Amino acid sequence: MPENTAGNTPENTPKTTSAAPTDVSVLGLGLMGSALAATLLSAGHRLTVWNRTAAKTGPLTAQGALPAASPAEAVAASPLVIVCLSTNDNVTEALAGLDLTGKTLVNLTNGTPEQARSISGWATKAGAAYVDGGIMAVPQMIGSPAAYVLYSGDEEAYEAHRPTLAAFGGTRWVGTEPGRAALHDLALLTGMYGMFLGVAQAFALIRSESVPATEFAGPLQEWITAMLGAVPDLATAIDTEQHLTDVSNLAMNREVLPNFTDTFRAQGVDPGFFLLLAPLLDRAVEEGHGADGLSRLVMMLKQ
Repeated sequence: MPENTAGNTPENTPKTTSAAPTDVSVLGLGLMGSALAATLLSAGHRLTVWNRTAAKTGPLTAQGALPAASPAEAVAASPLVIVCLSTNDNVTEALAGLDLTGKTLVNLTNGTPEQARSISGWATKAGAAYVDGGIMAVPQMIGSPAAYVLYSGDEEAYEAHRPTLAAFGGTRWVGTEPGRAALHDLALLTGMYGMFLGVAQAFALIRSESVPATEFAGPLQEWITAMLGAVPDLATAIDTEQHLTDVSNLAMNREVLPNFTDTFRAQGVDPGFFLLLAPLLDRAVEEGHGADGLSRLVMMLKQ
């Protein structure tokens, strides 16, 4: 199966009803774990659940899930074990010393690529097929067309359980390297946080003169949506290393940057983001890249 990038169309539609009922165990019943478990129940799967705080199993057992008294009991109950805990340290702690022979372990805990690689190695030695995942949704989106999950690791195990995993939303395979899903996950979230930081700064600036945020939200959304259309062209420039632009080059951006920092300070608002951008623009221009576009900043970010 060819490796896809996170930008590809999901391979499955959410809430697939064609998946045969199967035994699944879910470890971790926080907001996300509970949403995953409830969706599996709705899809007709036989579910065993475990949580460190046993009371959290109550709503799910009321819907037909079987509570497990320990991680070992939950793992023993099903061939497919889905883990969604607070941290990957919790994952290794919960599963330490357990017999995972013949199990498929799907780890949907947010973590780093290095952690995914480490857990993959450990899980493989313990007899499991390991699939790492990155959930691109909030709990309320699970099972809806808007949700999708990135997967990497053991491709055979992923393919075997893909119909079951499709209950959560779209499935996107990003490669056999175990850390690839976490890498895509964190990169996508980086773009999200960057957007929200810019939105927060924009609202703070407009509110400095008591302009209602609701009045400004429409124009801000329209502008951001229009600018997102440049993402594919930026990607092409990065991959081809052709950064020259006839739009808004780095030298021009460097010249106008004080307009932002001065205005934010004058309006009593922290200039935050622009103070991080300034050194990058300075370096780029000083190194002779003033005629390049914003895609050049990707190169400047490499340590």
